[in-house]
Amino acid sequence: MKFKKMFALMASTVLCVGMLAGCGGSTTATSSAAGSTASGSSSAKKVIGFAQVGAESGWRTAETDSIKTIPTLDPNIDLKFSDGQQKQENQIKAIRSFIAQKVDIIALDPVVETGWDTVLKEAKDAKIPVVIVDRKVTVSDESLYKCFLGSDMVEEGKKAAQVIIDKFGKDAQLNIAELQGTVGSTAMVGRQQGFNDTIKDCKNYKIIKSQTGDFTRAKGKEVMEAFLKSDGDKINVLWAHNDDMAVGAVQAIEEYGKKPGQDIFIVSVDGIKDMFELMAAGKSNAIIECNPLLGPQLLEVSKNILDGKEVERSIKSKESQFLQKDAATELPNRKY
Repeated sequence: MKFKKMFALMASTVLCVGMLAGCGGSTTATSSAAGSTASGSSSAKKVIGFAQVGAESGWRTAETDSIKTIPTLDPNIDLKFSDGQQKQENQIKAIRSFIAQKVDIIALDPVVETGWDTVLKEAKDAKIPVVIVDRKVTVSDESLYKCFLGSDMVEEGKKAAQVIIDKFGKDAQLNIAELQGTVGSTAMVGRQQGFNDTIKDCKNYKIIKSQTGDFTRAKGKEVMEAFLKSDGDKINVLWAHNDDMAVGAVQAIEEYGKKPGQDIFIVSVDGIKDMFELMAAGKSNAIIECNPLLGPQLLEVSKNILDGKEVERSIKSKESQFLQKDAATELPNRKY
């Protein structure tokens, strides 16, 4: 009997310990799961979907490279990248793909300003905030995007015109050739507007040639060749909406038998290394900087939005301007 009582007591103790162990195990598992959930919630990567214009220039490549560094700048952020190849329909498809993938934020560098209302409303309905980068959009409802990050294109055009005025004076007789950017893009529209507004009181400044070079070197060279063929002896100034077109134009001017930077005064926008090299060699005269290194700023803006913080509606990138005398000193600083 005594043995039976002892056996019963031992069995009871084992059962109790087993139950406690079971409770403890269950508690530990729940705690671990909860910890995993909490950890997943706090450390789960947020995703930015970036719809890029394309790769039409050295500037654009530098912008892409900068934005692609975002996951290395913050390991808690992932990036999905799409190259629009200069086509709006490709960018719209990319945005819809980002929406389907439920990214946390969408960044769009639009190829043109208009035609975004429908897809941006789809993003808004999906509660995915949108940041417009580099080039602006024109929409019927301003709430379709959270903010704009980039340059003041109108101001860039004004600066380019002022460089020419400072060099030649308001009363000089100048025949200007203009290489436009992609028609309908913010860069083209803004830079042209700023330039034209600034020279409107210079009665003897005439834009005798104006055509798009699509922001590319090849097209810039092709268009400049046509300009020179018809009015080569008349052109005093070349105003290029970006450096890559100006690089192509310099080649065309040299092949025509004129000296770029001397026979034709050249001012362009961006600040790529190749253009600084030409300017240091005396083959161009002024560069209005448009900073492509937007990755760190886009990361900061995106994190603030995702953290529920208020952000400014328009966030400008930091930029400067350079004359021929500055080129040699600034050249080593050009990383793109």
